[in-house]
Amino acid sequence: MAISTSPRSRTLTLILACLLFVIGLGGLHRFYSGKIISGIIQLITAGGFLIWQIIDIVRIVIGSFDDAQGRDISEW
Repeated sequence: MAISTSPRSRTLTLILACLLFVIGLGGLHRFYSGKIISGIIQLITAGGFLIWQIIDIVRIVIGSFDDAQGRDISEW
């Protein structure tokens, strides 16, 4: 039976997503979750000109953000 919950930390994912506002690096949460290509795109575009980054932060907070394998990152 497949595991539907990611072993990655939701708290760390949220902290990495918020680093764009602190040190100007967007997409770090996507690298952490295994989404390398979209992480590079967010890094280059400053989190998709903040729009994509803010959407990801909201998704992380409400628990609907997943990792590269499609597993929910839901454990704080």
